[in-house]
Amino acid sequence: MAESSITSTLNKPDRDLDIKLRPTKFRDFVGQKKASERLELFVQAAKGRGDVMEHVLLSGPPGLGKTTLAYILGEEMGVNVKSTSGPVIDKPGDLAGLLTGLERGDILFIDEIHRMQRSVEEYLYSAMEDFVIDIMIDQGANARSVRLNLQQFTLVGATTRSGLLTAPMRSRFGLSIRLDYYDAEDLEHIVNRSARILDVDMDAAGAAEIARRSRGTPRICNNLLRRVRDYAQVKADNRITRPVAEQALTMLDIDNDGLDEMDKRILETILFRFSGGPVGIASLAVSVGEESDTIEEVYEPYLIRNGFLKRTPQGRVATELCCRRFGVKPPGGQGNLL
Repeated sequence: MAESSITSTLNKPDRDLDIKLRPTKFRDFVGQKKASERLELFVQAAKGRGDVMEHVLLSGPPGLGKTTLAYILGEEMGVNVKSTSGPVIDKPGDLAGLLTGLERGDILFIDEIHRMQRSVEEYLYSAMEDFVIDIMIDQGANARSVRLNLQQFTLVGATTRSGLLTAPMRSRFGLSIRLDYYDAEDLEHIVNRSARILDVDMDAAGAAEIARRSRGTPRICNNLLRRVRDYAQVKADNRITRPVAEQALTMLDIDNDGLDEMDKRILETILFRFSGGPVGIASLAVSVGEESDTIEEVYEPYLIRNGFLKRTPQGRVATELCCRRFGVKPPGGQGNLL
């Protein structure tokens, strides 16, 4: 189905822009201080021993830098990075082709690893632990298993929903790193760095305004910069100031809280159609015309983090802050608004 909001669109990486703006060294990676410090330490330790780095699991909402960190690991270790995604690997043979093409120390990066087929995932177990895979040849009475030895490699898995990973898979990662949303200060550094790379004329107030409405997400921050740059090129003599950024973001239906049209539709639906909740995710998805997975992965984390929405065993419920935001009288106790 077609994307129905600016946030979904902004969460889709522009490949050329993404590659151009992606840092290649830990020193250039802004934010996620604990995560980057841990990874840098393990890289230095592995290089000092002349060893292959352990398998790494990167988790967190989309757009926070999981792919970027995977490529930084490859750059810092001085190895190749082969990239794929969970849904693309349909059968064990696809995985075997990827693994046998790796050289010692290379990184296999699997994005959305939680969406990989279980039959394929089971082939990874021996590959991750013993660096071997068993391939079945022929069928029926002629079937036989052939063991292939692999070069030692590092698997870097990225997931937006770590809870969907099976316990056996999760336990095989030596290092698990959780990425969280960025604060406005880090996003200002990111948008200023991106503006320099793109040769965009922008003052500090304009950068702060873009950062403040970027939902704590560097990918959205960079994509908003691109949209505001286009607006400034046509209507503001190619210079981004706070008023120019405000006008451009208002045109994009992104308000002062960083909420876009779909965010407001979700909250208004809960408030007015379901009397503040609770409402199940399936009913909510049908009501707003969006996939339930998209609501859970793209919209809900930001709304919950900023206090507009909460999850309960009965369903989604609008908070007191949400009620005030839309001019609705908060409920005095448990239950619905109306």
